[in-house]
Amino acid sequence: MTAQKPRQGFRGLWNISFGFFGIQIGFALQNANVSRIFQSLGTGVDDLAFLWIAAPLTGLLVQPVIGHYSDRTWGRLGRRRPYFLAGAILATIALVAMPNARVLWAAAILLWMLDGSLNVAMEPFRAFVGDMLGRSQRTAGYAFQTGFIGAGAVVGSLAPIILTNVFGVANTAPGGGIPPSVQYGFYIGAAALFVAVAWTVSTTREYSPAQMAAFADADPEAVHVPRTAATARLAPVWIALGAAIVAAVSRFGLDKPVYLLGAGLIAFGGALLASAALVRSGRGDNVLSGIVGDLAAMPATMRRLALVQVFTWSALFIMWIYTTPIVTARAFGATDAASAGYNEGANWVGVLFAVYNGVATLWAFVLPRLAERLGRRDTHIVGLVCGAAGFASFLVVRDPDVLIASMVLVGIAWSSILTMPYAILAGALPQDKLGVYMGLFNIFIVLPQLVVSSIMGEVVRSFFPGEPVWTMAIAAAVMVLAAAAMLRIDRKA
Repeated sequence: MTAQKPRQGFRGLWNISFGFFGIQIGFALQNANVSRIFQSLGTGVDDLAFLWIAAPLTGLLVQPVIGHYSDRTWGRLGRRRPYFLAGAILATIALVAMPNARVLWAAAILLWMLDGSLNVAMEPFRAFVGDMLGRSQRTAGYAFQTGFIGAGAVVGSLAPIILTNVFGVANTAPGGGIPPSVQYGFYIGAAALFVAVAWTVSTTREYSPAQMAAFADADPEAVHVPRTAATARLAPVWIALGAAIVAAVSRFGLDKPVYLLGAGLIAFGGALLASAALVRSGRGDNVLSGIVGDLAAMPATMRRLALVQVFTWSALFIMWIYTTPIVTARAFGATDAASAGYNEGANWVGVLFAVYNGVATLWAFVLPRLAERLGRRDTHIVGLVCGAAGFASFLVVRDPDVLIASMVLVGIAWSSILTMPYAILAGALPQDKLGVYMGLFNIFIVLPQLVVSSIMGEVVRSFFPGEPVWTMAIAAAVMVLAAAAMLRIDRKA
C-alpha cells in the first residue's frame, strides 16, 4: 500500500526553507567580501583565483559525504536536521573569526572552514525539499527555497554599505586592513545564520523511514551499477585528468600551485582503485566505493544536467571572483585596496550583488507559472541566456548605476539556476538516495570552480594583464554553452 506525501501550505513551505535564508547570508558575505579581505591583506588581483580554490574544493569533498550519511541517519532530530544544526554552529564561529584575520594565511584557512561549514548545513537542505514534498509541489518548493536564498543574499551583500551609510560605521581601517563595516557585517550575519537554521530545525518534523518507504512519488531512472565495477571504471578518468593538468603545468609554464589540482585528482583516482581492490578482497563495501558507485549509476537526466552545471558554475565563479576588481577599477578608478575609492567601489559591489539576489527572490515567484507554460527545460534556457547577456554587458558599461541593469539579467539567471535543475532532478532520483545524489550533483558545480580557481589567474596575467573585465566575456560565452547543453534535456523532464 502506497501513499502520497501531504501537501504543504504556505507555513509549511516557509518552515522547510527558512534555514536557507541564514545560510545564504553567510554565502553572500563570503562571495561579496572575501576578495576584498584578501586584497586588504595584501593579495594581488592575479592571485585571487587561487586563494578562492578552498571554497569549491571543500564542497567537492564535503557534500557527497554529508549526503551519503544523511541518507542513513535517523535520530531524535531526524535525518537531515542534525547536519543543518552542526553546520550552522561551525559556520557561525567561522563568520565571527574571519574578519578578525590579521594575516593572509589565517584568512585563507578561515575561508576553508567557513565554506566547509556552510556546505555541511546546505547540502541536506536540497534533499530536505525532496523528502518533504511530493512531485506536484517540488517546483514551488525549490522556488520557495530560491526566494529565501535571494533574500538572504540581499541582506548579506548590503550589510557593509548599510552599516556605513546608515549607522556611520567606518568603511576603511587605519593603515589598511579589514574595515569595521565588514567586521560588523560578518558578526550580524553569524547571528542571523544560526537563528534561521534553528528555526527550521525546531519547526519541522521529518518523515520516518517507514513513512518514506510508503510514499509513492519516486520515479527513478537509475540503474545501479555494482559499486566495485563503477569505482574501478571511474578511477582512470580522474588519474588521466590529473596527469593532463600536471603535464600542462610543465609544458606551458603555468603557476606551480596548479600542480595541487592535478596531484589531487591523481590521488583521488588512486584512492578509488584502492577502494575497489578492498571490496574485491572480500573486506566489504565502504563509503568511498558506495558514493562512487552511485555516481557511476546516476540517471540519464542527471548526466545531462551535469554538463549544464559545469558551464553554468564556471561562469558564476568567474563573476564572484572578478566583479570587485572590475567595478573598483573601471567604475571607481581605484586599485589600491586601502583607498577610500576602492572601499566605496567594494561596497557598491555589495549593492550589485544585492540587486541580482533581490531579483532572484522576486523571479522565484514567477518561475512556477513560467514553467507551467514553457516547461522546466525551456524556462531554464531563457534564464541562462539572460545571464549571458548580463555578463557581456560588463564589457561596455562603466557607469556603476547602469550596472544595476546588468545585474537584473544575472538575477533572472540566478533564480533559475537555483530552482530548475533541482526541480528536474528530484523527480529522476531514487528517493532513498536523494541526499547522496544531491551531494554528487554538487561535483559538477565545484569541479568547474576548481578549474577556474586554478587557471584564471594565469589567463588574466597572460592575455589581459590589468584588465580583468575580459573575464566577463569568457563568463558570457560559457553561459551560452550552458543554454545550448540544456537542449539535450527532454522537455518532459
